[in-house]
Amino acid sequence: ELREKIQPEIMELIKQQRLNRLCEGTCFRKISSRRRQDKFWYCRLSPNHKVLHYGDLEESPQGEVPHDSLQDKLPVADIKAVITGKDCPHMKEKGALKQNKEVLELAFSVLYESDEYLNFIAPDKHEYCVWTDGLNALLGKEMTSDYTKTDMDTLLSMEMKLRLLDLENIQIPEAPPPIPKEPSNYDFVYDCN
Repeated sequence: ELREKIQPEIMELIKQQRLNRLCEGTCFRKISSRRRQDKFWYCRLSPNHKVLHYGDLEESPQGEVPHDSLQDKLPVADIKAVITGKDCPHMKEKGALKQNKEVLELAFSVLYESDEYLNFIAPDKHEYCVWTDGLNALLGKEMTSDYTKTDMDTLLSMEMKLRLLDLENIQIPEAPPPIPKEPSNYDFVYDCN
């Protein structure tokens, strides 16, 4: 019963964490058929969770990229779906399939309008989970990544242990205990020399 009662609270906590991460933004690699040099682009969610700001970058940024330096916007209300893996349009191109399976697992796309896509390749599995979870949460869908499951299990078991600690018949004082006076001398301090 307790588990069922706590679960929605923890799911909300995980959702908030994912959305906060999206607000910080992430730098993604651009996919190009000519692999001369890596181009980057950055995407982040606005603090009010209403707009995705994104834009191209010359190089991988150090720290956060401010909203006003990102030229393009996509209102969250226009997002129709989040597509992952080999269903993504940028993974269907013949060149992309030759690429390793690793890239396939990190690919996701955001469908907006009738057939417009914003294509992503996450830098790693963790970022992939954070972004797909966050985008699904924004769309009011379930967060289904492995990380959500792990986070849920960890937080749930911790919360359960805390709430089930045996605190019966133990008086928890309202005020903290007083801080003891300083000693008159510090001769008891051990000197290593």
